[in-house]
Amino acid sequence: MSFQAYLDNIEEKTGVTPRAFVALAAEKGFGPGTKATPIVEWLAADYGLGRGHAMALVHVITKGDKISDAHVGTGTAHSDPKNRLWLDGKATKPEGW
Repeated sequence: MSFQAYLDNIEEKTGVTPRAFVALAAEKGFGPGTKATPIVEWLAADYGLGRGHAMALVHVITKGDKISDAHVGTGTAHSDPKNRLWLDGKATKPEGW
């Protein structure tokens, strides 16, 4: 599953866009420099997210929307088409993102 697909699945499950999660995390004091454990625990307790999905949000919360070029355009199961993630929700995602 691509990184973007993880984020899209999180939105489907919770009804919360990735950008909204970033804002909610900031309200809790989470952001760049925050360790993964407290974020994962919060996401599990409040949203029922498993570790894999939570770790996708940990990246977005602590590092932003840029991802490594390592899996961009590789055609593998974890391939993303771009090195940036769409955080504003599936309904507003441009075609081909």
